[in-house]
Amino acid sequence: MEVRYANHPEEIKRYNTDELREKFLVEKLFEPGKVHLTYTHVERMIFGGVTPANEALTIKLDKQLGVSYFLERRELGIINIGNQGSVELDGKTYDMKRHDGLYVSRGTKEVWFHSNDPANPAKFYIIAAPAHHTYPTVKIDIKDIQPLELGESGTLNERKIHQYIHPNVCESCQLQMGLTMIMPGSVWNTMPAHTHDRRSEIYLYFDMEEDTRAFHFMGEPHETRHLVLKNEQAVISPSWSIHSGTATSDYTFIWGMCGENITYTDMDHIRMDQLR
Repeated sequence: MEVRYANHPEEIKRYNTDELREKFLVEKLFEPGKVHLTYTHVERMIFGGVTPANEALTIKLDKQLGVSYFLERRELGIINIGNQGSVELDGKTYDMKRHDGLYVSRGTKEVWFHSNDPANPAKFYIIAAPAHHTYPTVKIDIKDIQPLELGESGTLNERKIHQYIHPNVCESCQLQMGLTMIMPGSVWNTMPAHTHDRRSEIYLYFDMEEDTRAFHFMGEPHETRHLVLKNEQAVISPSWSIHSGTATSDYTFIWGMCGENITYTDMDHIRMDQLR
């Protein structure tokens, strides 16, 4: 597990491209037969990819977290962005097709990830956040989610927002998680931009062709920076930063956040004339 420390907004004004990517971009999440995780001191979230192939995989982080098992004091969100698989929680199996999600209770001791076809594995994207209470585990089937349809073709931001771990769907302590699909012909997500000083966020960009690139904008509104991403890469977005993106084609991204509240609409909007 890689560790990333929190950064003051004044610091990034001095960063060159390589330094910015080193601090905020996670380039490798999914590798067959491997677990790739990042621990960020931003809200103490743990996120990454679990890609089981010939054998089931689990996450063992007891010593690193000072606990006796991974989810002793954490809740977990999972979305499968790969092929058919399953997640086994304390002996109970949940089938997970592409884009299915799962909220996992704090206190779940055994978490195993399986792929149905090792040659075409599942890709489980996970986010774990500190939790103070135990809420029920909930399977979230993509076909049962009624997406929010936002944006319009004239501003190139037609998108469908699928809320997975959200008060409308299931209870959680502080973790929220969802999936946004950019419609063909559109490229912008979350523009005009916003911040939410009370929560931090992580973006995973995926469903992109090999030569498609996403341009993720971050930084304080009056002094923005950008990162160039390819398929299946993630960005850490601190509370003081905008988090908006565009790409050379349509794409999908998963947003995950936690902090002071779980109010999805609690954001501080940035006018276009405030961006620099």
